[in-house]
Amino acid sequence: MTTERITPEAASGTGLGTAASPGPVAGIGSGVAAGPGTASAPAPGPGPGTVTHPTHPADPADPARERLRRWRLVLGGDQADGTGCALSGRDAAMDGTLAALYGKGDKPQAGRERSAGLGASAPSVARWLGDIRRYFPSSVVQVMQRDAIDRLGLSSLLLEPEMLEAVEADVHLVGTLLSLNKAMPETTKETARAVVRKVVEDLEQRLATRTRATLNGALDRSARISRPRHHDIDWNRTIAANLKHYLPEYRTVVPERLVGYGRAARSVKKEVVLCIDQSGSMAASVVYASVFGAVLASMRSISTRLVVFDTAVVDLTDQLDDPVDVLFGTQLGGGTDINRALAYCQSQITRPAETVVVLISDLYEGGIRDEMLKRVAAMKASGVQFVALLALSDEGAPAYDREHAAALAALGAPAFACTPDLFPEVMAAALEKRPLPKPDTA
Repeated sequence: MTTERITPEAASGTGLGTAASPGPVAGIGSGVAAGPGTASAPAPGPGPGTVTHPTHPADPADPARERLRRWRLVLGGDQADGTGCALSGRDAAMDGTLAALYGKGDKPQAGRERSAGLGASAPSVARWLGDIRRYFPSSVVQVMQRDAIDRLGLSSLLLEPEMLEAVEADVHLVGTLLSLNKAMPETTKETARAVVRKVVEDLEQRLATRTRATLNGALDRSARISRPRHHDIDWNRTIAANLKHYLPEYRTVVPERLVGYGRAARSVKKEVVLCIDQSGSMAASVVYASVFGAVLASMRSISTRLVVFDTAVVDLTDQLDDPVDVLFGTQLGGGTDINRALAYCQSQITRPAETVVVLISDLYEGGIRDEMLKRVAAMKASGVQFVALLALSDEGAPAYDREHAAALAALGAPAFACTPDLFPEVMAAALEKRPLPKPDTA
């Protein structure tokens, strides 16, 4: 066994089963598709677009045969792979789709004459996109699409409406489309907006309800008062606070201290400023932050401002009613001037003690570092709750400037990555001015 055509983890999307495998393929079944950079040339098989059906499906009762089948699909069919296993039917067609993407190494070894690729033909790419959606689950399809864009340079083909209609829409595809926004022809823009809107609506449906519930609870708790009117009394908390005054002979609690909520529930209680780095590496964070910005803007008790920046600063607050407009108002790429962005945000703060500033950036500062840190210190000294997120995405640990992250932590503003599911909890903690639920390794 020499080089891999696809990482072992990718085999979970190929229907390879869950039988135990020796050595490095013990991770098969994890649901993670191959990443770029793992390549070799496989044995011949049906090309993209070939639709066949299994003639000799693997026998689950024969673990040895199933193990060889999975090794064969992982390694790509070189004679030196040692499996001696031939594929047929659906397995062979599946192998062809993998070969089209992962079957061409940078330095083919001697004796390997076959090379694979999708070429520059939009129709063949569209057929390949259809094939991978037929053979693999959605999570694997999304990763293979990203690999195709990165490895084979297919970004330009996404400017064609027919291609956009064929792809599996996800957050990363939205990021790619946003980076191509300025080069996109008018005939493609409407299709691109439709793709982006589908992803945004799916995210809103998943995130909005929990976000509103979590933050409304935090706002209610922060507005608790000790002398409420009768209809504002929180009876559960009042009883809990007065249990020591229980009178057994009367079987009642004497409420010496009332707990309730203020009548300002419908007024603006808190102000939130989302300051988003729109450099190319932050694409997924921009998408999620725009969705959360729209959700926060829909809450009457929170005044939300959304600011995006590279070396320039753009205030997109007036577009928050439609996160798709927000996304197409961004310009992914370019440099980074965090200090300039924070200067603008600082100028917009009118109630420091009731304001939360969320900086979403990998902290690679191209501006004046010392001024950036002074602004953060000044905001915190005035009462602003400052949150620094290195990423707002489902990805793993991001690349970031560790020196700047340490400097922020020294100011009492620890920087850490945050998943979209955790973001409501982070915001709730910031609104209530309690410790943030940051990872232990931040």
